[in-house]
Amino acid sequence: MVDTTLADSKASEQAETSEAEAPKTVVFSMPETVMPSMWLTDYDSLFYNDMHDYWEPPVDRHLLANLPRRNAQHGGILQSRANMATARFGSGGMSAQQVGAAFLNLVQFGDLALLKIRNGFGKVIRLFPLPSYRTRASADGGAVVLQREGEVKKYKARDVIWVRIYDPVQQVYGCPDYLGGLQAALLNEDSTLFRRKYYINGAHMGFILYATDPNLDADVEKEIREKIQSSKGVGNFKSLFVNIPGGKEKGIQLIPVGNFESKDEFFNVKAVSAQDVFNAHRFPAGLGGMIPTNTAGLGDPTKYESVYFKAETRPLIKMLVDAIERDPEVPPGVRLVFDMSTDSAGG
Repeated sequence: MVDTTLADSKASEQAETSEAEAPKTVVFSMPETVMPSMWLTDYDSLFYNDMHDYWEPPVDRHLLANLPRRNAQHGGILQSRANMATARFGSGGMSAQQVGAAFLNLVQFGDLALLKIRNGFGKVIRLFPLPSYRTRASADGGAVVLQREGEVKKYKARDVIWVRIYDPVQQVYGCPDYLGGLQAALLNEDSTLFRRKYYINGAHMGFILYATDPNLDADVEKEIREKIQSSKGVGNFKSLFVNIPGGKEKGIQLIPVGNFESKDEFFNVKAVSAQDVFNAHRFPAGLGGMIPTNTAGLGDPTKYESVYFKAETRPLIKMLVDAIERDPEVPPGVRLVFDMSTDSAGG
């Protein structure tokens, strides 16, 4: 006769042992998509806003306006590109400050709307750059400027001169020529913020406090846990206290997958992402203040400026000048005049 009581007891012990030995997985965070902002630059068509009668821009203009404040290289190069073109300005129906604003709008957002200012007789006497951040293109070729509380200011097509950096996908708006460096600019920011948290964190890394004392008082354990958790700043690295009575040495181990906080890795990320931003703008490192990584240095900045003017600054100026000259309503005295000589440093 089989002893069912003994058999049930052994089966129960085996089940408990199997359950105790089963590996348990702790998930610290969920995986994140590689390109969470892909939709910001991946477009095929435009959406028309029927309520206010304008086309929505293909790329989020708030992102384009905010990016220079989030990446040192990108912001500096944008301003420098605008300054180089503005330095060649001589005369015309805009002030030097307005010309600088026009070039910054054009480079940063990819397009620019110039408003024709008329006198009492309807003659064009000046030009004024509308802020690209809030300016939208209407269906008839005019412009709509967004204002507060959902209000808009509309301008007819005959009163607006559009200047656009060509976009092969759509021709309503222009396209910034640096979008290929967008992810690099954001990575540079991410690495900087990570490094700041690394220092603000205090202990500079998360840790596991491992204890095996079976006699550890519950109140003491609670106090230790609370102090560890409260010692870290909000949003920084987390630490963990574990007490396993009678546990064995190395019962819990923290195996690092990477060492992103290391000095060398941080410098590599910063250097590579910064170089990508320079490449996206096609901007010479010698003119952008990049620290040379070789003993040869970065060459003669005067020669770089001359080559860059021929390849980049002069075409940008011609784009603006040509758009104005092609408008039959703009008289010669209002047209913009620039110093286009290649041997001039401007100014």
